[in-house]
Amino acid sequence: MASTHAPGYAFPQDPERVGHQMRWVAAACDGMSLPRLAATGVARGWRCLEIGTGGGSLARWLAERVAPEGEVIATDLRPPAEPPPPGLRYLTHDVVHDPLPEGGFDLIVSRLVLQHLPEREKVLARLAGALVPGGWLQIDEYDISSEAPLLLPDPEAERLYRRFLTAKGEALRAAGADPCWGREVAAAMRAVGLVEIDPRPHVELRTPETASLRLQVHHTYHLRDRLVAAGMTEAEVTAVRELMCDPSFRACSSLFYSVQGRRAEG
Repeated sequence: MASTHAPGYAFPQDPERVGHQMRWVAAACDGMSLPRLAATGVARGWRCLEIGTGGGSLARWLAERVAPEGEVIATDLRPPAEPPPPGLRYLTHDVVHDPLPEGGFDLIVSRLVLQHLPEREKVLARLAGALVPGGWLQIDEYDISSEAPLLLPDPEAERLYRRFLTAKGEALRAAGADPCWGREVAAAMRAVGLVEIDPRPHVELRTPETASLRLQVHHTYHLRDRLVAAGMTEAEVTAVRELMCDPSFRACSSLFYSVQGRRAEG
């Protein structure tokens, strides 16, 4: 039986699969997201908001820095079940339809969320408006257009991997996502009036040992139904999963954009 899909989100909400997804996202992306958050100067007393906290790694890191005077509100459709540490509050929240928590925020962060929302520009404007003057907004998103194969066992393996990349892109777009939106974030921030916009792209070599590729392997499970709907066979999904575990596999990662902007003073 095919899995059910949340509206506007490509990944089925199976708890086990989602748990693995969040762990691999944290392993692949925290090393890029956290230094950027640190560069804002986040410190005790700040009031922070995370949209789509997932496994909560960013929110917990922020809470360690703002507590006890400050607070982090971490929202998600299904926030983490474990009790939060001091300085962190989880909130069940739909950023498209629910009001944002009241009060201005010194820092708002959202990672790999807005690209999945057809209303992403509207949501971005609401987030910008929820900042205090001088407050920071950080949006981290992928652009999957750069995932070129670099060294695969043979031409047939390269064709299979390219077929997987095409099917993955089609699967995400069919759910209303824009998997290349990372490269649009800086211009979108400027359009809603933010200043001091600073886009930073990151790219790496994907090998079977990297968390970035392990996240790709996980997608062959989590997105299986959508990959088949996009034209892959079950046998091809299994074969590309095995290919990405081959010790000789080498490919370019997605571009990961970490983009910051500030609300103007006054």
